[in-house]
Amino acid sequence: MKIATWNVNSLTARWARVESWLLEHAPDVVLIQETKQSDEKFPFAPLAALGYESVHYGQGQWNGVAIFSKVGIEDVRRGFGDDDPEARFIGATCGDIRVYSCYVPNGRALDDPHYAYKLEWLAKLAQVLVERDRAQPVVVGGDFNVAPTDFDCYDPSLFVGTTHTSEPERAALRAIEATGLVDLTRHLNPDDPCFTWWDYRSGSFHRGWGLRIDMLYVDEGLCRKATASYVDREARKGEKPSDHAPVVAEFGA
Repeated sequence: MKIATWNVNSLTARWARVESWLLEHAPDVVLIQETKQSDEKFPFAPLAALGYESVHYGQGQWNGVAIFSKVGIEDVRRGFGDDDPEARFIGATCGDIRVYSCYVPNGRALDDPHYAYKLEWLAKLAQVLVERDRAQPVVVGGDFNVAPTDFDCYDPSLFVGTTHTSEPERAALRAIEATGLVDLTRHLNPDDPCFTWWDYRSGSFHRGWGLRIDMLYVDEGLCRKATASYVDREARKGEKPSDHAPVVAEFGA
């Protein structure tokens, strides 16, 4: 089983890249963020032609999350309820695994209302995970817009007093892990920064100025079955890439 997460930064702009990547790597399940599409515009038919069932929670030109699956999609959940105004969370059962695609709010600045929204959003996600069926394997993936530790940031000194590295945000990620989950990529790659995002500006990708803000959290049972987890840096190269690279996990029987 191969499961990936990828913030594509507009599925409209990036469709050719996504289609090529799916054909080359053939993941079983893909968690997608920032589709920036309405449900009407989402490529259900092209995905079906590639062998994927898909579900989408869209919001036009902003946000948007999706799940592609070759192993079925059942019991779909979109959002946290009526009080959640943005399309940032979708869950489904694919095969025997419960998967969630998450696009965590950016936060903008520590004194911005969006930062408070970000912390509230992460708390709601943690509550969903507290209440989950512990007998069912789970993968929680996506763009979390938080670098869990200083090691996940190319220069922590540049982010003092800003979002993405603040202690409340990192504590919110630890609360998610405390529900019985493992940050799989870090678990399997303790000595590699494994950056997943690079600014388009200043040649950041080629200079190695990245952040690790896209994660795959898995339950302990799936962690024991994991054979690899890695960042596909090749997908960040070439013409018109997303500013994020896919994060992939592979599992044995």
